[in-house]
Amino acid sequence: MNFTALINAMPGAVAQGLIWGIMAIGVFITYKVLDLADLTVDGTMATGGAVCIMLMLNGCNLWLALLCAMIAGMLAGFMTGLFHTAMGIPAILAGILTQLSLYSINLVIMGKANQGINVTKYALIVSQRSVRELSLQNPIIITALFTLAVILVLYWFFGTELGCSLRATGANEAMSRAQGINTNFSKILGLMISNSIVALSSAMLSHYQGFVDVNMGRGAIVIGLAAVIISDVLFGRLFHNFALKLFAVSIGSVIYYIVIQIVLWLGLNTDLLKLLSALIVAVFLAIPFWRSKLMSKGSQRGGKQRA
Repeated sequence: MNFTALINAMPGAVAQGLIWGIMAIGVFITYKVLDLADLTVDGTMATGGAVCIMLMLNGCNLWLALLCAMIAGMLAGFMTGLFHTAMGIPAILAGILTQLSLYSINLVIMGKANQGINVTKYALIVSQRSVRELSLQNPIIITALFTLAVILVLYWFFGTELGCSLRATGANEAMSRAQGINTNFSKILGLMISNSIVALSSAMLSHYQGFVDVNMGRGAIVIGLAAVIISDVLFGRLFHNFALKLFAVSIGSVIYYIVIQIVLWLGLNTDLLKLLSALIVAVFLAIPFWRSKLMSKGSQRGGKQRA
């Protein structure tokens, strides 16, 4: 096996890991903070890129296109929130309904199944062509700065009264209502924030790869959950600060992509990539269960010896 090929592929794996890490931070907000299973991200992960690319192709400023992509993500989260709170649809089904709707919406936005963007003609946030350059244009550096900005903004927001109401809603919804918190509003706001972050990641990914595809977000929830679970297993006992937990999620995404890259380097058939992703998530989900089983067996043996 050519070890040099693996080394050369690592910068790309790290760059993609950081981009998807921003998406995973959005998943963390719904999965860990709000305690909601939101499948909207599979649709939003294409919507953000579609809006951003199409606006830029029509002469829109890069930063305005990026802002509009995030707003589109917020609208997707708002739709899921309304399905869940105003119509009484379970969160997981509400996310599926929005995800299905976004597939058609994304086709309408792009006019076809995919759209490319000329990486030399347009100013892009990140580009795959610069991944091996030791410069400020390197996507690893730029994405790391975006990740830091997202973490700092979220750390500030969740320290405010409104942010604390979101965290309280996820921790104990009944108690939150008893304290006068509008839990439905908190859920909708949390879903909007989460999906706006996912849309930001989508826009950055479409810039990185030079195109956006209607199926770009398929399986995104698996990658997001993988990053969250990996971070929880590896850093859960080390990081207790909220900002550090968000940082750990980003690192979890990078680890996930490095593992994927190593397995591909070992010769795995790329058709089995989704299966591998599911197995990685399953293993990391099982680790806490196995750990608790081993600890309980150890405590039982210790109790018998003392008896």
